[in-house]
Amino acid sequence: MRAQPTASHYVNGRYIDDDRGAEIAVIYPATGERIATLHAATPNIIELAIESAREAQVEWAHLKPVERGRILRRAADLLRERNEALARLETLNTGKAIQETLVADAPSAADCLEYFAGAIASFNGEHIDLGGSFAYTRREALGVCVGIGAWNYPIQIAGWKSAPALAMGNAMVFKPSENTPLSALALAEIYSEAGLPDGLFNVVQGYGETGAALVSHPGVAKVSVTGSVPTGKRVLAQAGTEMKHATMELGGKSPLIIFDDADLENAIGGAMLGNFYSTGQICSNSTRVFVQKDLHERFVTRLVERTKKIRIGDPLDPDTQMGPLVNKSQHEKVLSYIEIGKQEGATLACGGNAPSLQGFEGGFFVEPTVFTNVTDAMRIAREEIFGPVMSVLSFEDESEAIARANDTDYGLAAGVFTRDMARAHRVIGQLQAGTCWINTYNLTPVELPFGGSKQSGIGRENSLAALGHYSQLKSVYVETGDVDSPY
Repeated sequence: MRAQPTASHYVNGRYIDDDRGAEIAVIYPATGERIATLHAATPNIIELAIESAREAQVEWAHLKPVERGRILRRAADLLRERNEALARLETLNTGKAIQETLVADAPSAADCLEYFAGAIASFNGEHIDLGGSFAYTRREALGVCVGIGAWNYPIQIAGWKSAPALAMGNAMVFKPSENTPLSALALAEIYSEAGLPDGLFNVVQGYGETGAALVSHPGVAKVSVTGSVPTGKRVLAQAGTEMKHATMELGGKSPLIIFDDADLENAIGGAMLGNFYSTGQICSNSTRVFVQKDLHERFVTRLVERTKKIRIGDPLDPDTQMGPLVNKSQHEKVLSYIEIGKQEGATLACGGNAPSLQGFEGGFFVEPTVFTNVTDAMRIAREEIFGPVMSVLSFEDESEAIARANDTDYGLAAGVFTRDMARAHRVIGQLQAGTCWINTYNLTPVELPFGGSKQSGIGRENSLAALGHYSQLKSVYVETGDVDSPY
């Protein structure tokens, strides 16, 4: 089981390496075996990446937006053509079930590239009538942008960050997570094949110090991070010292409120998608499921029945529904939170074990887990676990549910299930979250802005909002008459 790339980094249209950089071991989460070895970027490679990006960006920004869009569209087509191979690579790197990576990873990146390929030609400034004179605004590229990715959706995140940046006329230097460094290199190859000029999308590998070097470089105008809240705070503080643009898409502890008039099967399906998809490793997951008291018992009974049927196993088997966690550290973290839940007095309704599967004894598997009788003060209800662990809480009425849902430092996402649409909109309007769903959960089409409030982030991914975050606005006043001066 090997997935060794040509080299560790992709800079200025070619693979490069420097074995003096710290070793990065790429582990297949289903078995624990090493499938590739890369090296972190040395200062020289970081400098080459940023300088080649600076040189290429100036000419790229002067192209007509529609010409930039054509290249992105060709890249989107290549992503779809190679989806099967990319899905396998993503499964090897993340451990996610291939039935997920076939539909949710490279296809999402392709949708993103396609959207911004079409949107950029009509993303313009505005004309402002000043009564004889007039003014206008221009949307201009920022320059070199740095993207720092997370390990749960590697190629999707690389697409979500690079597509609007490139469409707007910027260059991007992208650092994947050291846990999942492979698929961003595949995206870089596809960009080159699609006709993207050399230097405009560079991939450099590394740990935290590599990201810090990229963010602090004087040639960088913006940084976009997907990751944990602590990571986001460190990067934002660093960028802020030099007044650099920043987008932070961070973690959460999102609420899902299920009223007693909700469709039971749909609500359970939404809760399971919001906790168990991608082995629970999704930042927007609804890990606090509030169920109205009259529905609570039926909800839990049916939820446990459905959860026990989830098929765990070989992530390359199309019938597998849940693969392992991404690495040993995450495996230990999730299991420790399960123990914390037990110690705090929550009821373990199902799951909670680390199964040993034949042929995958070294894998980082955890059963989908449901806790009931959870209270708001418990750590499993307040801290981001990032694994397949659901906390079910009960509530009496609407105002109580809203207050408890908002009682968190996070504000990434939220959801409501109810047949009463007036109530649905009323509740959503009061929830402190940037991305919300009514009668579904965790759907993130590129047309919809994605991002959080409070400590869950600043700025937005996707939609026209992302183009705004990858551009700066210039105002131009045009006088058509004489200058009225008292001097």
